[in-house]
Amino acid sequence: MALRVYNTMTGEKELFVPLVPGKVGMYVCGVTVYDYCHIGHARAGVVFDIIFRYLKYAGYEVTYVRNYTDIDDKIINRANQESTDYRTIADRYIQAFDEDMALLGLAKPTVEPKATDHISGIIAIIAALIEKGHAYISDGDVYYAVETFPDYLKLSGRNLDEMQAGARVEVGDKKRHPMDFALWKGSKPGEPWWQSPWGNGRPGWHIECSAMSMEFLGKTFDIHGGGKDLVFPHHENEIAQSEGASGCQFVRYWLHNGFVNINAEKMSKSLGNFFTIREVLKKYDQETLRFFILSAHYRSPIDFSDQNLDEAQSGLERIYSCLSALDEILEKQPVSAEIAVVESLQQVGQELQEKVNQLIPRFVEAMDDDFNSAQALGILFETVRATNRFLADTKEITYVCLSLIAHIRHLFAEIGDVLGLFAASPATWLGKVKDAKAGKVDITDEEIERLIAERSEARASKNFGRSDEIRDLLLAKGIQLLDSAHGTKWDVK
Repeated sequence: MALRVYNTMTGEKELFVPLVPGKVGMYVCGVTVYDYCHIGHARAGVVFDIIFRYLKYAGYEVTYVRNYTDIDDKIINRANQESTDYRTIADRYIQAFDEDMALLGLAKPTVEPKATDHISGIIAIIAALIEKGHAYISDGDVYYAVETFPDYLKLSGRNLDEMQAGARVEVGDKKRHPMDFALWKGSKPGEPWWQSPWGNGRPGWHIECSAMSMEFLGKTFDIHGGGKDLVFPHHENEIAQSEGASGCQFVRYWLHNGFVNINAEKMSKSLGNFFTIREVLKKYDQETLRFFILSAHYRSPIDFSDQNLDEAQSGLERIYSCLSALDEILEKQPVSAEIAVVESLQQVGQELQEKVNQLIPRFVEAMDDDFNSAQALGILFETVRATNRFLADTKEITYVCLSLIAHIRHLFAEIGDVLGLFAASPATWLGKVKDAKAGKVDITDEEIERLIAERSEARASKNFGRSDEIRDLLLAKGIQLLDSAHGTKWDVK
């Protein structure tokens, strides 16, 4: 199965065929740097990080551009509130954004341009739009004339006449049409400005992305991404100004991630359900947050709640517990993963053998279906269940069994590198989770271990009454015992 992606422009899944064979140009709208990032930014960051990683895994040479909007009304307003300059605000929150994305384990894009570094390119596009009749000067500002672009709103499928209904140009308004948008804003007293043929001013919000994407990827490129909230007006305006200036198709495939709701309500500062990435990562580690985001298809809405994050942590814990068991065996009897491929396939249990044989092909099939990470995680869970049954039923670890275990471990590391998961030492990750849970129960680790040892002695002497009594005692304190052929472990329920 070849890669198919859902194109917002057509509303269909399409076979992905890059403009240049073997190479992909991808532009994703970054953030306006005036505040700390929230979990909506986290979702967009993780989604396109996974797409970036998978395209490279699939063998493409990827040029990934993600911008910073470092001049905007919000930045200027924040600077005025703090009695400082726009650059101080922009630099502060660019650094904060970089820190947040690093905490989330995102790979660095190929290029991370700033709008203010591309003023000359912005001016050149605006000049071309004026020359071609798509833009006009009005009292020091420059506006895009939407009625000159017949395909305006083709991405969102909206109707210009319907949107105009009820709207009107106020007396003294600089715009000819209510939907016209600013390409260049004349400077006001005290605001930052750059020179232009139309007077001192600064770029409008939308034009910067056209300038930066075409600078690094050309007039036409493969993928443009962002959240669904950017479809209109931002991406519609990008299309109009880019295609109006170049006369070429701007983007071949438009990809948009779904919204994040908070406890089934839309995230909003006014509702008090607005969470920054930093706030979330105080309660949950970055892999748990990534796992939560990847547990839903990127185009679907997701509901952020403590319950759903707890469920994501439990799911990730099941996988890490399996990897920890594999690591314990391999630490005692190391074996190369290469040997595993040859020797394990003919001699080990059929169910696990089949799961291992199909793990990578099924993972690729899921990801080729519009980057279906939720389905990919489901395939991992199937392999974990089969592996756990195999370990529980295997009393003696032969060399052939050991080879298969090594191979499974290698495959999970390979998939984890694509998903940005399983990078931590399983023992370390599980230890942190257990410590966090243990802090919520009224019993010490030492007491738990003492009772487990006593229970083992009771079972050995066939005192099953005392064994059950200890299990019930621990369970009442929130401690669950996990028995296997290799001993007893415990976890916080």
